[in-house]
Amino acid sequence: MTRTKRGYAARRRRTKVRSFVSSFRGAHSRLTRTISQQEIRAMDSAHRDRGRQKRNFRRLWITRINAVIREKGVSYSYSTFIHDLYKRQLFLNRKILAQIAISNKNSIYMIYNEILKKVVDWKESAGII
Repeated sequence: MTRTKRGYAARRRRTKVRSFVSSFRGAHSRLTRTISQQEIRAMDSAHRDRGRQKRNFRRLWITRINAVIREKGVSYSYSTFIHDLYKRQLFLNRKILAQIAISNKNSIYMIYNEILKKVVDWKESAGII
């Protein structure tokens, strides 16, 4: 049986993989075996870090909202704010609330005051206060 050199097909496959790792340094962008290992590693990291990025942004939004809320009243916290929002059926997600908190604090204070007013009214009518 004659030997097959696989010249064109193999070269085309390697070139496609090389274009992915062209920005890597040293052997990671030159040697075929190392290139394939680095491609697997890069794809794995990208897959893992997409989830991590979502977590990190959610943490950032929560921190921003909490900071703005605690500026006004020390006794009021992020968790009670979100709880009261859901009780009032104001379904604003954390990303939007954080953007409002950064760009226009007065809007957050207006939401905050309306919620507090309703909570106090509810507690008075229930006889808790």
